[in-house]
Amino acid sequence: MSKTKTISLTVGAFVAGALISLNFPALADKEAKPGLPIEELRTFAEVYSAIKQGYVEPVEDKKMITNAISGMLANLDPHSAYLDVDAFKDLQVGTQGEFGGLGIEVGMEDGLVKVVSPIEDTPAYRAGVKSGDLIFKLDDTMVKGLTLSEAVKKMRGKPKTPIKLSIIRKGETKPIELTLVREVIKVQSVKSKLIEPGYGWVRITQFQENTIAELAKHVTGLYKDGNKLQGLVLDLRNDPGGLLNGAIGVSAAFLPPDVKVVSTDGRTEDAKQEFRARTQDYLRGTKEDPLKAMPIEAKKVPMVVLVNGGSASASEIVAGALQDHKRAVIVGTQTFGKGSVQSVLPLPGNTAIKLTTARYYTPEGRSIQAKGITPDIVVEESLNGNAAASMRLREADLDRHLSNDRDKEAPKADTKPQAKTPAKSGKDKNGKEEAEDELPQRLEYASKSDYQFQQAINLLKGLQIMQNKTQ
Repeated sequence: MSKTKTISLTVGAFVAGALISLNFPALADKEAKPGLPIEELRTFAEVYSAIKQGYVEPVEDKKMITNAISGMLANLDPHSAYLDVDAFKDLQVGTQGEFGGLGIEVGMEDGLVKVVSPIEDTPAYRAGVKSGDLIFKLDDTMVKGLTLSEAVKKMRGKPKTPIKLSIIRKGETKPIELTLVREVIKVQSVKSKLIEPGYGWVRITQFQENTIAELAKHVTGLYKDGNKLQGLVLDLRNDPGGLLNGAIGVSAAFLPPDVKVVSTDGRTEDAKQEFRARTQDYLRGTKEDPLKAMPIEAKKVPMVVLVNGGSASASEIVAGALQDHKRAVIVGTQTFGKGSVQSVLPLPGNTAIKLTTARYYTPEGRSIQAKGITPDIVVEESLNGNAAASMRLREADLDRHLSNDRDKEAPKADTKPQAKTPAKSGKDKNGKEEAEDELPQRLEYASKSDYQFQQAINLLKGLQIMQNKTQ
């Protein structure tokens, strides 16, 4: 056995078919091995033998050992997992922003597939799949009894082939059945537009291999034709995370050189690292720094960062770094709270394990695990609040989630609808009373109906007025 293995850091929610990251050597035999638990291993051997000899049908040794490995990892925390050949391949391919499937970020709860969030512009998003949905059947196969990898594999398939999802949704009295058609999922990492002269919007949907270069291109585009920005909105809502170096690069785009962005800490020396706003910490496999092309004014333009309960991991790293350095005002609602780092250890046969090896911390040393980033200004998703948002799944709601080691009182996410002003009502064409929807089912980001975004623009304009008065 070699003294070191090449593994990969990942810092995203469990995205079906995405995430792999920055290489570093770890998990070497640096600690003295404790004594083997002889009695427990003897029990394991007896159970193994009993299954081999007495189970109603023959079971292959390979399957039994694979199941044992999968069980060991699955019972540690929500993010550690065994990756078979297909799952490992999907993990690697997904970071390039293109993979096959339905476009759902998923986890496991009580043996069912739980939707963390549908990805924008995908079959799941268009069909109305929602965060918090529990998928209990895939076509005619019950999910109960499947591992998460097995369930994900069933949701994948050739493009243009259909699959029926049977869903339990909170607030609905009967199951919901949706038929989705698989397609190649191409996630556009960065989007942008000039809202009005002087004010720009940049949205990051997921942190991928090309995110830093795409961000530089989009921000530069906002400054074209002599346009001078007076305010910029960085939209990280419903961004589940992705590559660690992507989060460092995005932070570096708006921070002074060499300031601390994030640190990690775990049991091994290799898990104790500090990452700064410098090229060696965010460049991967390229000699050219794409951030050099960005206008220098982007380092000082007044900024608002939009976050919500779907902003996880890499998104929280960026929000936490910009907040601690007082570079931007964080606006929105409490973030997801995934502050742990997963290392991908390749195994023989093109398989791997994804193991939680460290927690990450903001520049001021705050742990986000099971807590999240608290906005500087809390703005709900609509004027009257949003009950659905208050019931959104967060890290603290996941079974066996890792504790917050620096804030023992980190609260569990509130799953009760918050009190709010009743929605406006009116009359339909027949004269009957009907309530207006507080929030569109699929919000158009940076639009007139996007309440949080509109408040962010108002805040930026207010900051600009205050700045002018000071000058």
